[in-house]
Amino acid sequence: MFDILAIHWNADPILVHLGNFGIRWYSLLFISGFILGWYIFQWFFRREGIKETLLDPLLYTLLIGTIVGARLGHCLFYQPDYYLASWTGFKEIFMPWKGGLASHGGAIALIIAMIWFARTYGKKNGFDFVWLMDHLAIAVAFAAFFIRMGNLFNSEIYGAVTDLPWGFIYERNINPNDLSDPERLPHHPTQLYEAFSYLILGFILIAVYKFRLDKCFRGFFIGTFLIGCFGMRFLIEFVKNDQVAFEQNMTLNMGQLLSIPFVLLGIGFLVYAYTKKIPASALRK
Repeated sequence: MFDILAIHWNADPILVHLGNFGIRWYSLLFISGFILGWYIFQWFFRREGIKETLLDPLLYTLLIGTIVGARLGHCLFYQPDYYLASWTGFKEIFMPWKGGLASHGGAIALIIAMIWFARTYGKKNGFDFVWLMDHLAIAVAFAAFFIRMGNLFNSEIYGAVTDLPWGFIYERNINPNDLSDPERLPHHPTQLYEAFSYLILGFILIAVYKFRLDKCFRGFFIGTFLIGCFGMRFLIEFVKNDQVAFEQNMTLNMGQLLSIPFVLLGIGFLVYAYTKKIPASALRK
């Protein structure tokens, strides 16, 4: 029954093979999220009178912060016993191409990076940290969609076994010599669950920005994003496979535990928005 209903997934994670080098779908989708974000911010800046010369330093700050934070997040939150236990493991912290990026670590690093960016460029250009986070939330929702689609092409970070008709059999992960391998069974495609959740959230936020910006207060967009993004992440984790062994003995896994503070932070931003009532748009000069 499983084979009849399931979707057999055997996508090559490498888009283009060039000898010993290959361009991976994940890399292409990861960068695509930043490129789309650049154009979204260009629209924001033009609409609200912010100098477009800030776009490039903002992109570099986001790119470096995301990669460094996501890599450190994976190494410190999920596998500190490997990465901190030996010199070999420690050196691999600086090798993100070997796999292992955590969205929670990326989110923490982005917050720190945006605090720095707002302090460096914000005051003289009419925006602050909360304004920056509001606008970043919209772009990040779409970038997160691309990243989860990259995970799908890598056949990674998927869910538990399911008999639902949209279950995926990730054929690249099957051990051909083990007829009892659970990878032969369909699993929840949790990458798609998350990807489309983020995409819907992004469209909602960008529609509110386009048509209701003058009715919104500063902190609304980032608050809504954090609650929506990490709230969905918390729920989807219930059908996702544990990423590391120690999670098997936990009532809530690491992804869920790390999501709770972000949901609470989102509530805090909404409280800020509706108590301070600062216009969401930048203060034009």
